[in-house]
Amino acid sequence: MDHDLEIFPLLSYVIHHSDPASHAPPSLTIQQSLANRYPLLTNPHVISSLIESIPSTITQTLFVFGSLGPRPDPSAVSSARAKIVAIRENDSLSPEDAAKEEQFYAAVVKLEEVHEGYERQLRDLEEELSRVYASAVESLDGGDEVNVEVLSVIKEAEDGGVVERIDLSDRGLKLLPDALGKIVGLVSLDLSRNDLKFLPDTISGLEKLEELDLSSNYLRSLPDSIGLLLNLRILNVTGNKLTSLPESIAQCRSLVELDASFNNLTSLPANIGYGLLNLERLSIQLNKIRFFPNSICEMRSLRYLDAHMNEIHGLPIAIGRLTSLEVMNLSSNFGDLTELPDTISDLANLRELDLSNNQIRVLPDSFFRLEKLEKLNLDQNPLELPPQEIVNQSAESVRDFMRKRWEEMVEKEQVKSVIEAEQQQGGAAGWLSWGNSIVTGLFSGGTHGGAAKKDSYLDQQL
Repeated sequence: MDHDLEIFPLLSYVIHHSDPASHAPPSLTIQQSLANRYPLLTNPHVISSLIESIPSTITQTLFVFGSLGPRPDPSAVSSARAKIVAIRENDSLSPEDAAKEEQFYAAVVKLEEVHEGYERQLRDLEEELSRVYASAVESLDGGDEVNVEVLSVIKEAEDGGVVERIDLSDRGLKLLPDALGKIVGLVSLDLSRNDLKFLPDTISGLEKLEELDLSSNYLRSLPDSIGLLLNLRILNVTGNKLTSLPESIAQCRSLVELDASFNNLTSLPANIGYGLLNLERLSIQLNKIRFFPNSICEMRSLRYLDAHMNEIHGLPIAIGRLTSLEVMNLSSNFGDLTELPDTISDLANLRELDLSNNQIRVLPDSFFRLEKLEKLNLDQNPLELPPQEIVNQSAESVRDFMRKRWEEMVEKEQVKSVIEAEQQQGGAAGWLSWGNSIVTGLFSGGTHGGAAKKDSYLDQQL
């Protein structure tokens, strides 16, 4: 589909910037051609105007257009039309035979007409975008859209002034000039609570930037170039209209805090955990996320994870690798979250866990191993184990209940193993050898074929 769109270069460029996750960028050759023909195409006001002019039905139109397959060869279409005329002029054929012979050629002609119809729609849109571009460029002459304060800050930097922190929050900004990306010494930039719909690619020029606040705007996407902000430590994009985060965000390896809450995210970048190894706080609540990528389990520095009010269906099996995690909020995923993996008990430093408003029925048997857990919220779950009267008491009560249940399970397994040993080996010798083997296996975590890592709690009992 994207390859076919290159015959509409301006449209291809605009839909890529409106939804980078779904549409590939045009080729470098096309981009160079566009730069020559539309020199102000990267201007935030211009590209924002172009994106707004795209009709809401474009996604469906592009899907159908991409599903049509290759357009018939012109000579094949001409030949098909000639065949149809010849068949209709052949009086020796009955109407039924004529219709049967005409069917194949008519399909070729019909496919050509459908192609032409959709291409005409896209061609008209391409021309409309060209007119919108001209209008947007003309409106730049007045300079009304660019806040005077922004221009003065840029001028100060251009005159050699040292500008490290800029607060442009609550200014009603609708666009940012490309020149903002040339303030190379900038460390902190606050653009919160404005009317921004687009962030220019030139943001990547802020090489020393450590804090970027874009909260409470109208951003639908972030530029891929944001991955070049290698010193960025805090990124706040809460309260926008983001449907995805760029894969390049994983390159922001200095990131310590990421707040992408209250957007329209349906997923996180697959590689996010492999790059953000220093991330300590991840806030993604109030989105539509269904699954965590497996790479999130590589965020060994993560201390705080808030994913409430999503559509989370479960946690990755390797979630226990987040050994630095202290606070986790998975509340209000409602009917989607029904169980927890046993590996959640490996979160040795977890202090607060909120699982309220879900559909969890049973806690993992090893839940008692969360020794540092102080706050546990299990409200509004159809819990069967532990029973509700235990849950209503405290996190310690839940932990004690699960520990006693585990001890009973171990004891029953021991008795069962001893009986089996007596039956198979017979006599006192059999009891001693099998009993010692089973107890050693249970309390060390051993299996047939090699020793496994010991469980500290079971070692104490032994």
